[in-house]
Amino acid sequence: MAARPGHMIKTVLLQVHSIAGLVLALLLALIALTGAIMSFEDEIVDHLNAGILHVVPREMPALMPDELVARLGAGQNFGQVSAVMLSSDPTAAVRVRFARDEQGERPNSLYVDPYDARVLGAPRGEAFFATVRKLHRWLLIPGDAKGWGRQITGVAALGLIVMLVSGLVLRWPRRVRSVKMWLKPNLGLSGRGLHRSLHAVIGTWVLPVYLVMTLTGLWYSFDWYKDGVVWLLSRPEVSAAKMQPRMSAKASRAAARSESAQPIGFDLAWTTFRREEGDRFARALLTLPPEPGTAIRIRSWGKDSTLDTTRDEFRIDAVTGQVASAERYADKTFGEKIIANMLDIHRGAVLGWPGKLAFMIAAALMPLFSVTGILLYLSRRKLRRPAQPPLGRLVPGE
Repeated sequence: MAARPGHMIKTVLLQVHSIAGLVLALLLALIALTGAIMSFEDEIVDHLNAGILHVVPREMPALMPDELVARLGAGQNFGQVSAVMLSSDPTAAVRVRFARDEQGERPNSLYVDPYDARVLGAPRGEAFFATVRKLHRWLLIPGDAKGWGRQITGVAALGLIVMLVSGLVLRWPRRVRSVKMWLKPNLGLSGRGLHRSLHAVIGTWVLPVYLVMTLTGLWYSFDWYKDGVVWLLSRPEVSAAKMQPRMSAKASRAAARSESAQPIGFDLAWTTFRREEGDRFARALLTLPPEPGTAIRIRSWGKDSTLDTTRDEFRIDAVTGQVASAERYADKTFGEKIIANMLDIHRGAVLGWPGKLAFMIAAALMPLFSVTGILLYLSRRKLRRPAQPPLGRLVPGE
C-alpha cells in the first residue's frame, strides 16, 4: 500500500527537524543561555554600582564636557575618550567611555564626579557582561561584528526557525481545539513518552517567544535581512537614507586628509543640544565620530522614557555648532518605531519587566529541548535497529 502524502511530508519534516536539532543543539543552547544572563543586565549593573552612580549636588555649575575630559586626562592616562554620558539630574555621575586600544580592546568605562572630574570608580560587572555579549552575538570569534561569528549565529537563528515550523507541524494534534492537548504535558509518563511530552508541549509554550527572538536576532546577523526590514517598515526617504553604502577605506583616507588635523571637542555640540532641547532630556550620550569627520552623535532619552531604544538622535557639527540632522522618536511611523525598538523587542523589554522575565525563562529552557531532542533521536534509532537473528537453536543432547 502506498504511503499517504501527509505521512510522507511528516516523515521528511521529522528528518529535517532532527538533523537541524542535532547540528545546532549545543550552539543554540549557548546563545540562549548567554541571552538569558543578559536579560536583567541593566538592573544588575546598577545594583552592583549603586555607590558610584550618584554624587552630592553642589551650588557650583557642573563642568563642561571638554573641561571634565581634560581634568580626567591630567590625572593619569586612561586612554582616548570616545563618549560621555551626561544627565540633567544634578546628582548623577558622568559616565566616560574610551576608544579601543591598539590591540582592539576597549578599556573599562569610568564614573566621574561632574563638578570636579574626580574618578568615582569603574563599573563592576561591565567586563563580565561585555564578554557574555560577545559570546552571545559573535561566539568570541575574532573580528567581532566583522568576523564569522555574526554569520554563524545568523545561520543558527535560521535553523531555529526551521525547527519551530517543522516542530509545530509534527505535533499538530487531531483535536486541534483542545487546549489540554496543546498546553498540558503528561507528567505521568516515563522514558521516551515523557521526553516527547516535555519537548512538544513546552516547545509550544515558548514557540511565540522563540519566533520573536529569531526574527529580531537576524537583524544583527545579516545586512540583507536588515535592509529588507528597513525597506518594508520605513518610509521611502528614510529607507533610502539608511541603505546608503558605507564609505570605502580609500574614500575614508581621502576624507581624513581633507579634514583638519585639530582634535574636536564636545562643548560646542553640547551647548547647541542644550539650547535645542532645554530641560526635556533626562540623559544624553555624546559620541565622537569613529571615522574622520566633525559630526558628534548625541543620543537623548526623555524624562518619560522607559526603554533604552526610545530615544532621539542628533548629529551636530563640533566646529560650527550646526545641527546636521535630528531624528526624533515621536516623529517616527509605527514601522520605524519597530525598527528603533528592535533590541528591546528581541529581549522582551517592550512588555516591561514581566516580558523580560518571560523571555529570560524561555531562553533558559533551550537546553531542555537540546537534551530531550537528542534523547528522542537516540531512542528512535534504537527502536529502528533490527533485532539480531538467533544464531541457532540448541537441542538437548547435542
